[in-house]
Amino acid sequence: MTPPQLSPATLLLVNGARFDGLSFGALGSATGEVCFNTGMTGYQEILTDPSYAGQLVTMTYPHIGNYGVNEADVESSRIQVAGFIVRDGTATPSNHRMTQTLPDYLTDAGIVGIQSIDTRMLVRIIRSEGAMNGVIASGDIEDVQLQALLADAPNMTGLDLASAVTCSKPYTWGDGAGKFRVVAYDFGIKYNIMRQLENLGCAITVVPASTSADEALALRPDGIFLSNGPGDPAAVTPAIEAVGELLGQLPLFGICLGHQILALALGATTYKLPFGHRGINHPVKNLATGKVEITSQNHGFAVDADSIKGELQLTHINLNDDTVEGLRAERQRAFSVQYHPEASPGPHDAAYLFGEFVGMMGG
Repeated sequence: MTPPQLSPATLLLVNGARFDGLSFGALGSATGEVCFNTGMTGYQEILTDPSYAGQLVTMTYPHIGNYGVNEADVESSRIQVAGFIVRDGTATPSNHRMTQTLPDYLTDAGIVGIQSIDTRMLVRIIRSEGAMNGVIASGDIEDVQLQALLADAPNMTGLDLASAVTCSKPYTWGDGAGKFRVVAYDFGIKYNIMRQLENLGCAITVVPASTSADEALALRPDGIFLSNGPGDPAAVTPAIEAVGELLGQLPLFGICLGHQILALALGATTYKLPFGHRGINHPVKNLATGKVEITSQNHGFAVDADSIKGELQLTHINLNDDTVEGLRAERQRAFSVQYHPEASPGPHDAAYLFGEFVGMMGG
């Protein structure tokens, strides 16, 4: 009998491209937007990043799973991706920190994946035609069945996924001790963001994405943090309204989806990128210092540079395609970046931004 991890599996895209390979993880089917990440490492952090909710993530590096998984390298309480796509999945890893193999990790979480397909061709399709919906299914399955599954998959544009991954009620991160009280809006917040803030003396209360401005202010924070998260930022209307009311009342810092929500609250607009930015080596220029930061990124939407107006100022740009990577509204004491200064995975070139936020609360 064929072991479950070697069962036949198929990936079908909405443009009709079909890839036949082998199952990697749980058996079954999964639909979502097919995207790709160029990182050579960090697959466990990627799998558990809530910003990947609703997506079938393709790893461009061919060998995935070499160092297994462990209990420390997680960015949320569970695997968040809808499905996982790799060229060669490793079932016999070697690392002293390993507690489980990647295939077993996926299987235990019920995450469907596929391996042994031409991921280079898949990425070329996405780069030329844009990110698109797809379906992964294990077993012998006809295109008509796959197409029926695809028909029920929602499009990412207009989709509010933050409400699906946010916490159900407020909670305190860690022991709740710290000089500065921060209310962190959870649109899909990563653990390492909170670790960074905690290490700089912040006591963090995490609140649901739908929290009103009055509810946030009732917690008497010294600053507001807007987290990363999945989906279309323009669809997260309660958060946009809340941020609009919070602006100018206390320091505010946003990352990724939080950056986009801040921009929308200040009158800018957002749009969907053709295939997004996902990887750990994206060059970003700080316009104030002229320095280039190598950054970790994971987003499919961006702020329209032509919509930046009024007191909103552009602070960082992407050197690959000139897209908006950072904004500041000086009078409102608010700033944000599109990329991930907390890394996990990726470089720590932009970790200074957390210090800037703490400095604003201390000033």
